[in-house]
Amino acid sequence: MKSFLVIGLGRFGRHLCMRLNELDNEIMAVDTDENRVNAVLPYVTNAQIGDCTNEEFLRSLGVDNYDICFVAIGDDFQSSLEITSLLKDLGAREVVSRATKDVQEKFLLRNGADEVVYPEREVAEWTAVKYASEHILNYVELDDNIAIFETDIPESWMGRTVADVDVRKNYGINIVAIKHNGELILNIKPDNTFNSGDTLLVVGENDDIRRTFNTIITKMAR
Repeated sequence: MKSFLVIGLGRFGRHLCMRLNELDNEIMAVDTDENRVNAVLPYVTNAQIGDCTNEEFLRSLGVDNYDICFVAIGDDFQSSLEITSLLKDLGAREVVSRATKDVQEKFLLRNGADEVVYPEREVAEWTAVKYASEHILNYVELDDNIAIFETDIPESWMGRTVADVDVRKNYGINIVAIKHNGELILNIKPDNTFNSGDTLLVVGENDDIRRTFNTIITKMAR
């Protein structure tokens, strides 16, 4: 269990609190809007109404006691910048700030953010990858070049074993797991068979994975 301070309870901040609660964490939520604070009360440990650009109020929250402080403000960049800087000045262990534009990321990092999240960009990238291919079902980006993809299994692999296909040698990617009937099989063995209805979780460079499955699909279509 970790402890989190979430500042800013718009859509992003509210959903962040809800998900952190589902994962059994302790959450202090703060916003200047009473209605927003009331909306998250069922999902947080504590909540306060207050202006976190006020140093004394922010100090009163004991920011150095939280594992991570989120600045989830999306509609007031000046406040987000000020709060990010104040959190670090007051000894916050880790500050994660939200950006809504590319240029904001640079300023937030310069003013103390340990990490910047950009939900709109991340969702757009995920959506583009998913819908640009009929066979990419999901993906998690690990860095700029490497990701974990969930993909359909090509028909040409059906009934063959992992050793037969030899994905690592032939395509330069690795199988992380096979999803069978909604359950993940993590202990992949050479004699595991690819079956209809299963999906694969593979890790590798983004271009290699997309090229691998697009090439296979193209060959199948001819």
